[in-house]
Amino acid sequence: MLLLNPGPVTLSARVRNSLLQPDLCHRESEFFDLQDEVRSRLLAAYDLDPGEWVAVLMTASGTAAIEGMLTALVPATGRVLVVENGVYGARIAEICIRYGIGCARVVGSWLDAPDLTLIAACLDAAEPGRPFTHLAVVHHETTTGRLNELRAIASICRMRGVHVLVDAVSSFGAEAIDFDDPSLTAVAASANKCLHGVPGAAFVLTRRRALASAVCRSYYLDLRRLAKLQDQRDTPFTPAVHVYYGLREALREYEEEGGRVARRARYLALAEQVRRGLFSLGIETVLPVQVSSVVLRAYHLPDGIGYAQVHAAAKSGGFVVYAGQSGLSNTLFRIATMGAVTAPDIDRLVDCFASFAPSARRNDRRADA
Repeated sequence: MLLLNPGPVTLSARVRNSLLQPDLCHRESEFFDLQDEVRSRLLAAYDLDPGEWVAVLMTASGTAAIEGMLTALVPATGRVLVVENGVYGARIAEICIRYGIGCARVVGSWLDAPDLTLIAACLDAAEPGRPFTHLAVVHHETTTGRLNELRAIASICRMRGVHVLVDAVSSFGAEAIDFDDPSLTAVAASANKCLHGVPGAAFVLTRRRALASAVCRSYYLDLRRLAKLQDQRDTPFTPAVHVYYGLREALREYEEEGGRVARRARYLALAEQVRRGLFSLGIETVLPVQVSSVVLRAYHLPDGIGYAQVHAAAKSGGFVVYAGQSGLSNTLFRIATMGAVTAPDIDRLVDCFASFAPSARRNDRRADA
């Protein structure tokens, strides 16, 4: 079964075989060699200076990395403006609320880009004595496949001295992130998205100076403690050793294949192949390609066909596609192109859709649209 959902991904044979390595105690030097290499390669994915940035590893999902980032890097007196135009922006706000972290929300339509003017106005309208210290935003909002304007948002924050915290769970390793922008303080991400690792490992990349003043709201997700011990070739808890084996192998494969530039080009080619093929069947993207990621795109459900039928037909052909979330479940479905996916796989996918797409609309579209 080929996974075209937004993670976990279909693994390469090389990464899958890496899980068969010998059992390893997490207190042995061999494990710390493994941990060191993974942390180093995560920084190398965006050519980051290890003197300025640190990769903090954890055995957890991407959501835990986001939770660790928020709970550690927002001080007790801090306040977060959460940019919300999808499910994952809402999740950030919910985490802040659960921990009693002061926050406000800029809520927009799930089909629209964040309103930059409104973001600036909200930052400027903070109550006297209660300024926003941080802004949290999802880079790639997989609710719709929109790639939010991270650079423009960071510029607004930079001019106001606001620190930017980024959910890059489904963009890290493929889409551009401007780590040189001084407002960008940390990003949270996961092994099992664009890096093609195994579920169960997540990480936060943060500036060391931000980590130096981190607070402790969580025991397990205490970034400062995790980073300190990892820098000392130690670990506070038992990590998922074989998952780390998989992530190391995935990062080695990632580098050998050309890193972020090559991975983005690969995704773009596959995403465009999907778009052209489905367009020839009368199935169109929900968002213009100019504002969509190369990782995942959302498509309108064919006329008269519900998601359950789309999913069943795709699965019978050997593919798993993804439903729309919440109120969008009746109008769209989503296809990701991460993982061990090839152009012939996409040809088969389009053939599968042709078996149930409305025949009246099959031939009235140009395949090269």
